Amino acid sequence: MKSASKRDRILDTAEILFAERGFDGVTLRQIAEGANVDVALASYHFGKKLDLFRAVFMRRAPEINSARREALEQAKQAAGEQGLTVEPIIEAFLRPLELAQETGDKGWENYLALIAYINNSPYWGQQMMSEAFDELVEEFIDALRAALPNAQDSDLYWCYNNLSGALTLTFARTGRIDHLSKGLCRSDDFRAAYDHMIPFVAAGFREVCGKHND
Repeated sequence: MKSASKRDRILDTAEILFAERGFDGVTLRQIAEGANVDVALASYHFGKKLDLFRAVFMRRAPEINSARREALEQAKQAAGEQGLTVEPIIEAFLRPLELAQETGDKGWENYLALIAYINNSPYWGQQMMSEAFDELVEEFIDALRAALPNAQDSDLYWCYNNLSGALTLTFARTGRIDHLSKGLCRSDDFRAAYDHMIPFVAAGFREVCGKHND
């Protein structure tokens, strides 16, 4: 139990530091010091810094994927024989992330900031985001393909790319919207962020992907 506790402390500390400083801005020694363990123990549990970085990133991904799949399945059951429309598909994809951010758990705040860092990186984004989330994303693309049967696949993926960008900015919580709106909007107002993002994104999918559905 003591060993498991130290392992979790290493992961939690690494999550904080990687989210704040990125991969290159953190050393294994700094992580070990923050977790109050010997650097040799961090190496024992995780090997090199890259292995720890990957372990941190992959740790919470299954929970996100599971929550999204459950939300999508519930939306399918609610839609019944009529089939899903675009809005509930987008809501199933996004709302579990809002709920994670609203828990007040700093771990989720740090993890989602880490996703923003990785998703914006041409080096890390392709390999790590794909490994963690591509299978889940393809399930949602399939649902959107069924809801927009005349859509071209290229349009679906471009719309998803735009969705991913908006989501990444929401994760990053840069505070720029706070400044631009002179306090009318806050980057930590997650309910407002997702309440606006869901219809905005759904309308974009319908406009771009459904334009030949007449």
